[in-house]
Amino acid sequence: MTYAFTDLADFGWTDFFQKQISATEDAARFPAKVVEVHRGQIRVVGPGFDALVPPLKADLDGVKTISTVGDWLLVDAATHLPVRLLERASLIQRRAPGSDRKMQLIAANIDTLFIVTSCNQDFNAARLERYLVLASEAGVTPVLILTKADLSDDATNFEKAAHILLPGLRVEVIDGRSSQSAQALAPYCTDGQTVALVGSSGVGKSTLINTLMGSGKIETQGIREDDAKGRHTTTGRTFYRLPTGGWILDTPGIRGLDVTEAAAGLDDVFSDLADLAGTCKFSDCAHASEPGCAVQRAIKSGDLEQSRFNRWQKLTAEDAANTQTIAQRHGRDRAFGKKIRAAKKHKKRYRDA
Repeated sequence: MTYAFTDLADFGWTDFFQKQISATEDAARFPAKVVEVHRGQIRVVGPGFDALVPPLKADLDGVKTISTVGDWLLVDAATHLPVRLLERASLIQRRAPGSDRKMQLIAANIDTLFIVTSCNQDFNAARLERYLVLASEAGVTPVLILTKADLSDDATNFEKAAHILLPGLRVEVIDGRSSQSAQALAPYCTDGQTVALVGSSGVGKSTLINTLMGSGKIETQGIREDDAKGRHTTTGRTFYRLPTGGWILDTPGIRGLDVTEAAAGLDDVFSDLADLAGTCKFSDCAHASEPGCAVQRAIKSGDLEQSRFNRWQKLTAEDAANTQTIAQRHGRDRAFGKKIRAAKKHKKRYRDA
């Protein structure tokens, strides 16, 4: 099965992926995109192709991984089974909840991340900054979507607070139920563009996708009136094709989002603080009571909010602790692997003796 580049482009195919395929592979295999992930199966699609296949485990740049939504796979033309995972242009991931705290893949090869929050109690600067760090670390363009503006008397103030989070941040204030209002998002959803939505439950992600699709395909639920928190409606990750030609990914509401291995993302989102810290008198300044601390000077003068500084310190410390834990686990895994290989080698010697 051979595809024309223009046909694949409708699915988000670019030169980045085309350059990873050799002429030999192109003859025996064809590309397909992962659009759904189920337990034990993934759904892959391409022009004239749609199938459920086993997930593919792979090694990308020395890191073991498994196929996730948004990935491009090479599928064997004879068996229709995936045989190779192509290098990702971007990868959104987070530290998973639970005891082992492994990295959880959210989506690959995303162009734009819609960070969705609502004009009510859900708006939380600390959580939104976490999403912005996530997007920056993944190399994905963030767009902050403020929903339920029609239900708020204070939508303008929410918009102002959103712009403060990151210089140059794109902010869209919409009524997710109105197709006319949602047209503001059309430029991000054109042919071949891939968008993912993240945000808490109940902020209107599924409602927004239904509006963009012009259908009621996705189930939605209301929020609790006492605290404006939503109930989980989306339980998996699925791509939907939009009438504008783009692809949009709905994700389950994320209640907790740990920051891990995100030093570069933190520097981007908190570039003002990173720049200030670089001008402190001492390179190891803790920004507490040290003389010549540029950060404390900015707080006292009113140029920097104490709350923003506190959030930066918390996220920086969290990232350092989590990254160290991940590194330690990788070290233990490598040590255990060496023991297993040594034991197998010893057993073979004993058997051959």
